[in-house]
Amino acid sequence: MTRRPTPLEWLVFFALACAWGSSYLFIKIGIETLTPLTLVAARVAIGAMVLAVVMRLTRQALPRERRVYGHMVVVALLGIVIPFTLITWGEQTIDSGLAAILTGTVPLFAIILAALVLHDEPITVNRLVGLVVGFAGLVVLTSPSFGSGPGGTLPGVLALIGSSVSYGAAGVYARRTVSDVPPLTNAFLEVGFAALITLALALALDDPFATRIEASTVLSVAWLGLIGSGLAFLAFFYLLGRWGATRTSLVAYVMPVVGVVLGVIVLRETVSLPVLIGMALIIAGVALANSQFGQRRLLGRGAPAADPAEAPQPPA
Repeated sequence: MTRRPTPLEWLVFFALACAWGSSYLFIKIGIETLTPLTLVAARVAIGAMVLAVVMRLTRQALPRERRVYGHMVVVALLGIVIPFTLITWGEQTIDSGLAAILTGTVPLFAIILAALVLHDEPITVNRLVGLVVGFAGLVVLTSPSFGSGPGGTLPGVLALIGSSVSYGAAGVYARRTVSDVPPLTNAFLEVGFAALITLALALALDDPFATRIEASTVLSVAWLGLIGSGLAFLAFFYLLGRWGATRTSLVAYVMPVVGVVLGVIVLRETVSLPVLIGMALIIAGVALANSQFGQRRLLGRGAPAADPAEAPQPPA
């Protein structure tokens, strides 16, 4: 799509970046009173209800093929249950800004997994350069000198990296198995199944009804559920339909910045030079992987289709 974006579309774009980028701040606030599983279950349940209402209003039909539902359970596990839980658990010991930066590596892991699984997603020159630059940023963030300083612990950092791998796997798996499912239906089934799974886990492993409810608890759950897991999906698909995947993927460059800025302003988190360098390298790596230059195939079969880095999984 080459037409100029309208002011409304730019407004939706920045609102989406703020909604997803601020999620890390509200996760950090929420885990002060809630356990990770309970927080994830509450927010995903609210998000599922929002999407159910939209499905009803738009009269979207559910798929008739049984295979779709089995695949969507896997997508829900890889795209929401596992990464949301890892991010929320990890933010108990790492800063919200660092969590936002680490989640920005999702497109890089998606490129690797897609090259291994999809026949039309080879490693090209630009993707290889992007991977090298992006993972150099990851090395900076996880180096011993950084890990021992303010911002995070190694287990928390590894949990966030694990969430990014899971997000990347979800995108590749969804493209291979349920690419024919309409986007809104896909989102509703993914979030709906994730809500059922996380509610069951929270009831079995936690004691959610013994939670100490405070104003901050209500605010964080409401924001994460209504905004981060509900309305943000609608904004994402709105832009996807008008801009396409390439331009919409630009939101992945803004989210880490939003997360870092909010962490500094609201939580007084410290931003060190390694954090800034690592963030810059990761964003640059994703940008290089998305670039139109260096499309020559190096590894894998077939010509590159839509770059897996161009279709970001909705993050935390």
